[in-house]
Amino acid sequence: MFQRNPFLSQALRAGVAATAFAFLGATAVAADLPGSGVKVQPLKSSIAEETFQTLLVMKALEKLGYDVQPIKEVEYPTAHIALANGDATFMADHWNPLHADYYKNAGGDAKLYRRGVFSANAAQGYLIDKKTADEHQITNIGQLKDPKIAALFDTDGDGKADLTGCTPGWGCEAMIEHQLGAYKLRGTVTHRQGTYSALIADTITRYKAGKPILYYTWTPYWVSNVLKPGQDVVWLQVPFSSLPGEQSGTDTELANGRNYGFIANNQQIVANRAWAEKNPAAAKLFEIIKLPVNDINAQNYLMSQGQGSQADIERHTNAWIAAHQRTFDAWITLAKDAANTAAKP
Repeated sequence: MFQRNPFLSQALRAGVAATAFAFLGATAVAADLPGSGVKVQPLKSSIAEETFQTLLVMKALEKLGYDVQPIKEVEYPTAHIALANGDATFMADHWNPLHADYYKNAGGDAKLYRRGVFSANAAQGYLIDKKTADEHQITNIGQLKDPKIAALFDTDGDGKADLTGCTPGWGCEAMIEHQLGAYKLRGTVTHRQGTYSALIADTITRYKAGKPILYYTWTPYWVSNVLKPGQDVVWLQVPFSSLPGEQSGTDTELANGRNYGFIANNQQIVANRAWAEKNPAAAKLFEIIKLPVNDINAQNYLMSQGQGSQADIERHTNAWIAAHQRTFDAWITLAKDAANTAAKP
C-alpha cells in the first residue's frame, strides 16, 4: 500500500485548476472574436494559381475567429450561383468586368456582396513570339485574316492558325469567341480550348523549339515570367473594340492609342450578401484586404517551378503574411472595429 502524498495531491489540483483556467481563458478569447462559431465556405475555380490569394483571405478570416472550411473547386458561373444561393460564403477571384454576366445572372447586388478591390490591373490579351512578329511585321490580330499569315501559326496541318485559348467556363472563352467573329477570323483561326495548363505547356514547348506561337493569356499568371512580353513575345492589338454581353460597347483603347481588345480587370472578393450583412467583420475584411499583382505573379511563378503542392502554397502564404505583418494586423483590427461598431445600439 502506498501512502497518500498531500504535496503531490496539492500540486495535481493546482495543475488541473491552472489548465482549466487557461482553457476557459482561451475559450473566452475565442468567444470575443467576431467570427466565433460561424462557418465559412470558400470557393475557387480549377485554376491552381488562385489558391494563394484564397488562402490569404482564409487565414485572415481564421484570425477573426471564423470556422473556415477547406476550399471547394467549382467554375466561375456555378460559383456565382452558389454564393447567391447561400451554398457557399465567398470567392476571392471574381474578375470585374470579365465576370460581369455571371454576377448579373446570379442576382447581382441584391444577392451578392462586392466591395473594394483585392487586386487591381489584371491584363489579358493575345500574344505571338517576337521573332515571327518582327520577321513578318505582325502587330494586330486582324492581320491573321490573311491565310498566309495565319498559316505561320498552324500546328495541326490544316492551314489555319491555332490559338491557344481559354478553358470553357472561365469567361475569357466567350470573349475570344466573340472577337473571332467580330474580326472575321473564323475562316483562318482555330480557337483551341481545353485545360489551359496543358495547352500553354505545349505552346511553351513549341516556342523553345523555335516554332511560331499564338496564344491568349492574362496577368497575374506565371506565363509572362516564362514568355516575357517585349523580350520573347509581343502583345497584339485588335482592329477595334468589341466585347460581348454586359461589356458590349466598352471602349478598350488605351490613352496611348493602342488597343489590345480587353480593359484592365480588377479582382474582387464576392460573397453572399445576406451572410456579409450578418458578419460586418468579414464584410470589412473583404473590402479592405489587398494583394499586389506583382506578388501574385511571383508566387505563381514559384508554382510553375515545382513549388505547387498544398504545403508549398501554405508556406508561401505564411511567408507573405510574415513579410507584411503590420499590414495584415491592421486589416484584422479594422475588421474587429467594424464588428464592434455594428454591435453598438
